Amino acid sequence: MNFLKDILRGVLIGIANAIPGVSGGTMMVSMGIYDKIISAITTISKQLKKSIITLLPYGVGMVLGIVGLSFVIEYLFDHFPLQTALLFIGLILGGIPMLLGHFKGKVISGTNIIVFLLFFVFMIFLQWLGEGNGEEAVLTLSFISLLQLFFIGVVASATMVIPGVSGSMMLMLLGYYNPIIEMITAIIRALVSGDFSTLLTKVAIMIPFGIGVILGIYFIAKLIELLLKKKETLAYSGILGLVAASPFVVLMQCGVKELNVMILLSSAVTFCIGFVISFFLGRE
Repeated sequence: MNFLKDILRGVLIGIANAIPGVSGGTMMVSMGIYDKIISAITTISKQLKKSIITLLPYGVGMVLGIVGLSFVIEYLFDHFPLQTALLFIGLILGGIPMLLGHFKGKVISGTNIIVFLLFFVFMIFLQWLGEGNGEEAVLTLSFISLLQLFFIGVVASATMVIPGVSGSMMLMLLGYYNPIIEMITAIIRALVSGDFSTLLTKVAIMIPFGIGVILGIYFIAKLIELLLKKKETLAYSGILGLVAASPFVVLMQCGVKELNVMILLSSAVTFCIGFVISFFLGRE
């Protein structure tokens, strides 16, 4: 049962990472598995078997979410923007009570409040900055392009792990979101059609990006683990600021074109569904 729940959690993380404006890290926090995943990543070199057992269901779920359902969610964002946005906001807010539990019995200082506000404002600013993204990149097998892809992978994966920060939004800001999505789609099509020449070329282009993603996740997880050990209350103040700003970021991203009673009612329903799912998945 727990294995299936972890796969479902992974699906939500994968979908969140694939949708600009939605954060996979926030989903981890909301479902109460952030510390667990960070610990499994940082100890993988010392406790390989244990880490793999912990991360495997989440990894399977993420692949299913990115490959199988992210395009469905994109369709829903296009045709039912407010309802879909409120679903994700429900998923985010459903984990706030669990997150507040980290402050139970702790003294909340002015520094905690300042850190919370700084990270809250940072998230809003990052979303505003993302609205002015530039030209899209062109992915090729040239050395410069592959080197750029490596560093883009590092940056994107780091933002995927940090709660509140959307890795997809960062890719969009840097002009790599659509090219990478198109490359992944081309790889899947080549695999299905048996076009191995195209498959090898596309995979070769994506290898540096994949290496960058793996290294980025590992090192940012190490940094976050250190902060949680040394400055737990301050770290969670920052995380709470990022998570609290996320609903505003999702609403800014969704692009609502019309409002009526049915849209508002259906949005309230999807919000409740998201909240209940997050609450359920946040329990072991």
